[in-house]
Amino acid sequence: MSFYSRNIFPYLLDWAMADANFAKYRQQVLANVTGDVLEIGFGTGLNLSYYPDSVVKLVAVDANPGVHRLAQKRLQATSMTVDHRVLNGENLPMADHCFDSVVSTWTLCSISQVEQALKEIYRVLKPGGRFFFIEHGLSREPEVQVWQNRLNPIQKVIGDGCHLNRNIRQLVEAQFETVDLKEFYAEKEPKFIGYLYQGTATKAA
Repeated sequence: MSFYSRNIFPYLLDWAMADANFAKYRQQVLANVTGDVLEIGFGTGLNLSYYPDSVVKLVAVDANPGVHRLAQKRLQATSMTVDHRVLNGENLPMADHCFDSVVSTWTLCSISQVEQALKEIYRVLKPGGRFFFIEHGLSREPEVQVWQNRLNPIQKVIGDGCHLNRNIRQLVEAQFETVDLKEFYAEKEPKFIGYLYQGTATKAA
């Protein structure tokens, strides 16, 4: 992992994603999360204050040890039981069928082998378990797609592997039997980076 990834990007990530504009989306996504929960791409812990009381235990994973360090203040402030680990979402050491819910917020854009990560998410969910997510990705508007594709190489450098042009609907629907999903532009965000996919995918019971 590069010096930028470990020591600079975590601060940029925390600053950008702590924007109040994203708070309502986090609240919406996490409102119905229940039981034993896995969050992939935990980052600096910005979701912690939005988890409902129905969450029994949270296992939080992120591959970047730099964001792990920044998350400590939020972890110390929460009353929730959190098992915080530096792990890659593509290769989870957890057993099959062990989580009621899996959460991902603005994470699938950055995982190198995203299809493999989604297979892992599906594997660790219990039958009938749900995957809650909000992600940015490929717009439906061709003129916006042009700019997303043009700017993607720059974004991958600045955003430490973040892609602007992943079709999140297609990726999730390829893995899950039932997907309830809406697509829209985030308020006050440029279209090329603000096209959002928010939804819930359910594993077959």
